[in-house]
Parts: sequence; structure tokens; C-alpha cells
Amino acid sequence: MYDIIINGDSLTELPKLPAESVDLIFADPPYWMRTEGILRRTEGTEFHGCNDDWDKFSSLDDYESFSLQWLKECRRVLKRSGSLWVIGSMQCIYTIGAAMQKLGYWLINDIIWHKTNPTPNFTGSRLNNSHETLIWAVKDRKSKFTFNYKTAKALNHESPSKQMGSVWRFPVCSGNERLKDSQGRKIHTTQKPLAMLERIIAISSKPGNLVLDPFAGTMTTGAAAKKLGRHYIMIEREKIYCDYGHERLKSITFEDSEISRADYDVKPIKATMPEMIRAGYFHEGEKFLLADGKEYAQLQPDGKLLYCGKIIDMHTCAALAKNLRAERVNGFDYWCVIRDNHLVSIREIRENYRNSLKH
Repeated sequence: MYDIIINGDSLTELPKLPAESVDLIFADPPYWMRTEGILRRTEGTEFHGCNDDWDKFSSLDDYESFSLQWLKECRRVLKRSGSLWVIGSMQCIYTIGAAMQKLGYWLINDIIWHKTNPTPNFTGSRLNNSHETLIWAVKDRKSKFTFNYKTAKALNHESPSKQMGSVWRFPVCSGNERLKDSQGRKIHTTQKPLAMLERIIAISSKPGNLVLDPFAGTMTTGAAAKKLGRHYIMIEREKIYCDYGHERLKSITFEDSEISRADYDVKPIKATMPEMIRAGYFHEGEKFLLADGKEYAQLQPDGKLLYCGKIIDMHTCAALAKNLRAERVNGFDYWCVIRDNHLVSIREIRENYRNSLKH
């Protein structure tokens, strides 16, 4: 059962889900903000922050107990290959992180959501609170989790082609992205940016995977999942959020793209040298040359190379021929062969072979 919104309390609904049935969990739990009194902007108007009933707890022990309960159930339903992402502010994230480690989760990264348009500190009594923290964790230390590394690089618009870092810059929801009622009032006080959820789902899941959000709010997680071709289960106790979220999800359609398909992380077809020799793409005894055409080795039937009287693998041989410090490099980056009186990279020939297998 998936692609559904469950109107209920997560502590009641999570135990109903099968064990190890979910590929990815994103949780935006109550922050226990502990706001008191009326907060006013500098010009005197009242600021409506997070002062909802669902964010009320009696004590730290109460909040710790709540956190341990839902985190324990999330760990039970999470697959061994799955990931859990939790977001929180300074009021709660350290309590949640400690609870996660107590339950056996293995932490992969903590990520800073740098808000590019944060709410000011109206009283001027402390630093502007311009970030929240995300914790990315897996079921245990031995989990072989999904991480679409190349997709993450493709999504790194601030530093194209470089590794995705752990500081993410997104604006707080505003304008048309913020869900509002008929009076123009925001539906939810802590709605998260759709682009941030799209990034998390794109790098931590595969097409067709199941995404769970136990505190779904306005269904941003469901919207991102549907847009990227993932299935979803949304749990939310407040009916008003479910109603608005249902209408929101009806308007979302799948957007087919290299990101949604995780094309960047699709592993290429395996192509061994002996296979390519048998297929006629390489020939026993032919010369393997470096790009300058000076050093060469001779191809053997098993795909190894004869070089300076020794038979060794092409990767070690490339390091020796180039006189590199490394004992072994990727030989496909260095070796060439002669085709029609021209040097051609063996990487190019391997791609031609792979392409032939697709047809």
C-alpha cells in the first residue's frame, strides 16, 4: 500500500507498517520550540511563528521519550539499504541525534540548511538564526545504502561537477510556494522547500522506491517523491494539513529527467578485455601505446600486457610505463591502439563495444 496520505498520529500508525518495507524516510518532527509570549516585528506587527499545539511537550524527558518512540519505529520499517533524514533546529536536533545513536543508527553526514532569507531576530538579543541541521543516517554501520553520488554532483549548481558539500543554500518557503488558506494565511508554520526535498530524494533513493514521511505536514515530501517517480506514504495527524496536502499532490505529475531516473549513477555494462578480444574489438599481440606513441606493450590472450619481459595487468603496466608514483592506475585512461593509422583510446573502443551490446 503506497501513494497514500494517512491521517493519524505517527506513534500509532508507524507500528502498522511492515518491517523493512521503506527505502527512504524524511522526518520533520516537532521542534519543541518553547516559544512564550507575543513576538513582534520591529514595526510592531505580530509575528506568527511556530506555536502550534503539536509542538508542545512538558519536559525534556517527555520530548526524549517521544523521539525515541518514533525513531525506533522508523528504524524497524527502514530497509537495510535505506536512509533516514531528519531535520531540526538547535532546540531539538541534538536530542534527536543522541537518540538516533542510542538506537543504533549510523550517522553518514550532518548538513546545514543555510536559509538565504531567514526570519530576522526582531529583538536584536542574539545572532540571526539562519540555519537548520539535517542528519543523514542509516540503519547500522554495515548498511549498504543508496547514494547517487554522480547525481549529487549534477545537482551541485553552486560548484558544477564538484562533490556535493554539506552546506545547502535554499530560501525559506515564501510566495507561491507557501501553501495558504482562502484568507491568505500560511497553512503550516514550518513548510520546507520543495527543492531541498527533491535533492534528498534524488540522491538517496532509486526510481520506484518507497519514501515515508511520519510528520508529513503539507506533503512536500510526497510532492517531491511523486515528481521524481518514487512512491510515498505520508503520515499526518492534523486533518487540515492532510486536506490541503491531498489537493497539492493531485496537482503534481512525474517529471522524467536524468535526475529523476538517476541516469548519472547507472553503472555501465561490464566489458572485460578477454570479452572484447573474442568480439574482435582488440587483437591478440597488438601494441598498446601511450598517447605520445613511445612506450608500448603487447596484448595477451587473457587481456594482460607483455611489458619489459613481464606479463602484468594493463593498470599496473600503465603506471610503470608512465613512471607514476601510484602502483596502479586506470589503464583505460592511458592506453591507445592504432586504428586506420591513428591512435585511438582503448576507452573509446570499450564504449563502442558497450554500445553494441545495447542493441
